[in-house]
This record gives sequence, structure tokens and C-alpha cells, in this order.
Amino acid sequence: MHKIAAIFANLLLAAFPTASFSEGSQPAKAAPSIPTIPLWPDGKMPGQGAPKPEEIKYDTGGNVYTLTYVSQSDIAVFKAPGANPGTPAMIICPGGGYGLLAYRGEGVEVAKWLNSIGITGVLLKYRVPNNRNGALQDIQRAVRLVRFHANEWNINPERLGVIGFSAGGHLCVRLSTSYVKDAYPKIDTVDEVSCRPDFVVLVYPGYLADATGQLAPEFSITPNIPPTLIVHTDDDLHHIAGSRAYFAALQARHLPVEFCCFTTGSHGYGMHPKPNTEAVAWPQHCQDWLIKNGILGSAGAKK
Repeated sequence: MHKIAAIFANLLLAAFPTASFSEGSQPAKAAPSIPTIPLWPDGKMPGQGAPKPEEIKYDTGGNVYTLTYVSQSDIAVFKAPGANPGTPAMIICPGGGYGLLAYRGEGVEVAKWLNSIGITGVLLKYRVPNNRNGALQDIQRAVRLVRFHANEWNINPERLGVIGFSAGGHLCVRLSTSYVKDAYPKIDTVDEVSCRPDFVVLVYPGYLADATGQLAPEFSITPNIPPTLIVHTDDDLHHIAGSRAYFAALQARHLPVEFCCFTTGSHGYGMHPKPNTEAVAWPQHCQDWLIKNGILGSAGAKK
């Protein structure tokens, strides 16, 4: 492990302070920064970066709200309280249409919810905008990096999943259906580790269907796609067809999949669906699914 990564890893063992979130374009006060670990060794990142310097928007508490023009991809590890070698972890892939990353609403807040149910959250900052190949390279490397350091970070390497929102859900499906094919040449010993996630949660995933409503041809349905939970709502008219098509494709191959389809909730709600919509139940449904699949204990505790 590089010296800088070792320093970061020690910092990550501390609890992250909870911040109040209210939207705004500039920080009203400085917020504690989140320690991150770079995905790639210096000068070894495959593919391309962004054409402009990274742009960050902040909420009024000074917390990162959205990111774009990302060239330096990294992960931030939110360690579950009381983590031990049996603790499961999930790599979080925010959405943003592959143009930006909803870093707070579909990232940091998700990590804190995962912590509350006994899961270590690993927030992925992948390359945007318009860099789907770079994003795939980043998520493959992220899974390998977390699994490689599982013992150091008190993570069970056999309970390492991914959760993606909107475009981040699309990225998780790409990973699930193509992990057997490396998206980049091997760089170091980290890349000798499997990048197959052990389980997958897709929350209002986007871009899964073609123009006819059928599953997009970029996805290959293979026998070893991990157990998958799809969460969506009928009133997300732009993207619901893709979730239905992916669910049908996995069902047709008798693969472990569950489709939680609510009537209302629309798109982009993250951890805060509107109170009068059915989607408010999705976090509890997800937790129940994790318990049912043996990832969490019956009380949400780590197994």
C-alpha cells in the first residue's frame, strides 16, 4: 500500500461527523473534508480524464453537493460503527446522468444510512462527464481495491456489494454483466483480485432499455450475475422500462433477482422520497432484502 494511502486508511477509521444539509451553490461555512483514497497509482490511470479542472458545488453547510469534470477518481470509506472482519460493505455509485455526480444526496447520505444498519459504505467518485469507459474502469478497480484491503478495513471480502442510483445503477449493471472481462490492463497486485460484486442494489437505474423498451444490447446475461434487488417506481416514465426489461431478462435465466416496484416516487429522490409517495419504503425494503439474502443479521447487525 502506498504511504499516502496508508495515511488515508488510518484517517478513515474515525467516524465522520454528521452535517446538516441545505442546498446552495456556495459554502456558508467550512465543513470537515472526507478523507479519500485514490483508485489508481500515480501516472497509471487507464483511459482519459476530463477536459477541464474538477468543478465542485457545495451546500450551505460547506459540504460537497455535486461534482463534475472528475479526472482523479477515488473512494471514501465510511466505516460502520463496531466494524469487524465480518462486516459487509457496499460501494456507492451516485447518479447524475454521467454528466455529474450527486455526491451528497446519492452518496454521503447513503453511506450514513448504510452505517446505521451495520454496513460499511464506500463512496465511489468515478470519472465524469461523458466518460462511461472511464467509469467502468473505476468501478472495477474500486471493487478490487476494497476487496484487496478488506482485512485492514474490517470488511468481509465475500459480502462486498454495490448500490447505484440512476446512471450509477447503469454502471452497476455494466459491472454485474461484464466483470469477467477486464476494462483495463492489469496494473498491480490489486488487479489480481476479483471485481465481481457479491450482491447488487439498483435504485431507479437509468439507460437499461433501448428505444423499443427492450434490454439494451450492451448487457450480456450470464449465469453468474450476482443476486440483485431493483427498486423503481411506475411514475418514473423515462427509466422504468429498463428496470422491467432487466428484471425479465434475469428471471428468464432463473437468476436471483427481486423487483420492488412502487407506484409513486418518480426519480432522483435518494434517501429522501417525498413523504406522500410509496418510495419512502425503499430503504426498509432494501434492508429486509439484505437480511433475507444473508448479508445482514435479523436485527440489521453484521453477521
